[in-house]
Amino acid sequence: MVNLENQGNLIINGMGSSGGGSFNKVLINGKGNVQGDIECNDFTINGTGTVAGNVKGNEGKISGNGNIEGSIEFEQFIIEGAGGIQGDAKINNMKISGNGKIGGSLKAEEIKLRGKATIAEDCEAEEFKGTGDFVIGGLLNADVIDISIAGECHAKEIGGRTIKVKKGIFSFLNNLFKAVYPVSLTTEIIEADEIEIEYTNAKMVRGDNITIGPNCHIDVVEYKGTFSQDPSATVVEAKQI
Repeated sequence: MVNLENQGNLIINGMGSSGGGSFNKVLINGKGNVQGDIECNDFTINGTGTVAGNVKGNEGKISGNGNIEGSIEFEQFIIEGAGGIQGDAKINNMKISGNGKIGGSLKAEEIKLRGKATIAEDCEAEEFKGTGDFVIGGLLNADVIDISIAGECHAKEIGGRTIKVKKGIFSFLNNLFKAVYPVSLTTEIIEADEIEIEYTNAKMVRGDNITIGPNCHIDVVEYKGTFSQDPSATVVEAKQI
């Protein structure tokens, strides 16, 4: 944990700019920008502020279209609006609401997504809870994964201990505008001990106990314990191993 309470504060309003450094609090309002790395207790961007460097701290927040052109490391970080991290993110507790973007990988203890998220590489956590839609370029890996789909979700692979994927409560609009607002999760492989999925397209689903719910299309299911399939789902091949 960073402890910089004896350091000064950095506050930028409007179009001001500053160099990096160590601070207690950093507040960037409007179009302010910082050139260089930052280490601080509290970090906030409001508006379209930019940091050209890495940022490390205890609590951080981006509201609006703020952008960090490096990597971040925080105890807690919140992205609201269309904030972006161009590098990697290492966070204990991560919350994304709006349209957050991470250009590298995301590692966290807990990830809560409400809205849309784009993560270019792997996403790893102890617990991943997502409501909305996301694109993960690599592996989504967490002990507990709970996804409520409200759009188009994509991940290269998904792995964990318990995986649950269901249609979100707001995706009822899909029934009215199916061609315009598709609802689905698409991935190559899902692997976990307990799997319960719906509205999912996958080449392989492998686990102990597997429930394939409505509107799924799965090429191959491999299960050790139990297997069930909704009548509306398509499973090309299911085999007990």
